[in-house]
Amino acid sequence: MTEKPTDVDGSKYGEQLNSLDTGGTADGERTAIGSPEWVTTTKDDPTGLDPASAGHMNGFPGGVPDLGRDSHIWFVFALVAGLVVSVTYVLTHPYPAYGAGLYLEIAEQIRANGYALPTTIPYYAGGVPFAYPPLQFYVVAALTDLGISGRDVSRFLPAVVTVLYLVPYYGIASRLLPTRRQAGLATTILAVAPPTLQWHLSAGGIVRASAFLLALCGIYIGTRIFVDEERQWVSSGAIFFALTILSHPVYTVFFGVSWLVLYAVFDRSLRGLASGAVVALGGLIMASPWLLSVVSRHGIEVFTGAAGSHSGIAGGVGRLLDQFVYPLDPTLVTIFFVASFVSAVVLVSRGSYALPAWLFVAAYVLGKERFQFVPAAMMIATVFMGVVVPRVSNRFRDTLDSRQSMAAVLTLVLVFGAALGGFYAGSGLASAHHGSPSLPPFMDDDDREAMQWAAEHTSSGAEFVVLSDAAEWFPYYTDRTILVGPWGVEWKSPDQYYEQISTFKTLSTCENASCVTKSMESVGASPDYLYVPKGTYTVRGLEENGTEKLRASLAESNRYEQVYQNDGVVVYRVSNSTRSEPSVLGGTKPDKATLSNR
Repeated sequence: MTEKPTDVDGSKYGEQLNSLDTGGTADGERTAIGSPEWVTTTKDDPTGLDPASAGHMNGFPGGVPDLGRDSHIWFVFALVAGLVVSVTYVLTHPYPAYGAGLYLEIAEQIRANGYALPTTIPYYAGGVPFAYPPLQFYVVAALTDLGISGRDVSRFLPAVVTVLYLVPYYGIASRLLPTRRQAGLATTILAVAPPTLQWHLSAGGIVRASAFLLALCGIYIGTRIFVDEERQWVSSGAIFFALTILSHPVYTVFFGVSWLVLYAVFDRSLRGLASGAVVALGGLIMASPWLLSVVSRHGIEVFTGAAGSHSGIAGGVGRLLDQFVYPLDPTLVTIFFVASFVSAVVLVSRGSYALPAWLFVAAYVLGKERFQFVPAAMMIATVFMGVVVPRVSNRFRDTLDSRQSMAAVLTLVLVFGAALGGFYAGSGLASAHHGSPSLPPFMDDDDREAMQWAAEHTSSGAEFVVLSDAAEWFPYYTDRTILVGPWGVEWKSPDQYYEQISTFKTLSTCENASCVTKSMESVGASPDYLYVPKGTYTVRGLEENGTEKLRASLAESNRYEQVYQNDGVVVYRVSNSTRSEPSVLGGTKPDKATLSNR
């Protein structure tokens, strides 16, 4: 077969392309990015948007527009941007952003069970079925067995993996975009895009970022199979599909959806269909021991129920609004969404449908904004290089030569992108999400001190209701049960999950004791203790300010007795419980070595 060109020499095309009026050939024939013709053509620029084509109005001579158009130096720029973001995050977050307490507790249970799969995970909402894909929890368990604290694992592991996943992404972009310069710019955009960083750089990245890395490796293999027709990659594809299945269900769906898009756009042959089927079947067979063990313990309902939570698969008009309208709420993060949507319109207008289709399908099926930016970063890079850079270069051509003006524009964009990503990672954007800061930690030193008190001064059977997102970390640091919170409850049923999440949000924003009592009773929660934050805290990642009214009401109530306080937390013992109260004094203390390793 004819290979996709990796070096498009602008001097080859003479006057074949004008600035923005044609999509490909000299006679006006349009070759869409992502089409089979795009893969096999060698006679012209596949998009009509690459400024290196000699026919563009900027008048670049064949040798001038190079500026590393096919140099891997662009990948180096992306790695530097990724490192800036990760280092900034680690330096500014003594406690990781968001939550990973449940994930760390799962790893702890695996260690305690001699590395055999546990049946349930205690402490969260009275205990939840263990049906999570186990691979990343074994990695975390091994790291903590080496003496690395859970907090350090949840800070450093995501920071490392968010740099590592840029490698397979650059490989994908290099196969799907005309030049390495575009691929490198796309990788840089992915490295600093807040919607991607939000869920991968934060604490939960110990699972999600690793799953993303494996999925991207699998998608790269998909480009080799469907774009290059290299069938020897099939076995590797099956292995990475199995590893993704064993890492995270949502990323498994992203893997599958991306392969379907690649097949539909580039291949559409029976051989390609057979290759995809072998990969899917092989991955399922390799992952089947875990799948069968979960079904034998909890039934198939544990998977079907979880699929109905976290917004499920697809979602009608509401999903379209969530993915393509609500993200335009004006913040600095909105820049990335606007750029991706505008780029999609430009490409569609030029007959290039593959990347916009990938964005739409991934966003609609999965309902997670982070997945939009796999194709979106490539679209932005393509349109930026084909529209923005040539026009800016033309504007300044009388004062700077083409190479200088192009270099100045790209340097400005790279510096701005790295700075924006760094500010986001360092929680320097005051209103990144719905008016709340970027990447806020769910706990701080005051929470850690209060949790230490709970571990040492309450009995091992004590049950808590914890207001604020610190609840997610509470069981891991205390070995005590929380009765309200959605974490892990999706494996019980969608109804219980949504009931828990609604009650948790209501409780965490109550302004009086009556509201707290009624909310707990609505889910049958009868705790021994109530944990209330002071000052600024977060609820589902969104910032709340103070509980003064609530604490004043609790102080006047006969039901709630203050037993502990520091600068950021107040703990109340709850009386009139339907069950006997444990003693605060002389409670069972967790092992000191276990506590210190957390």
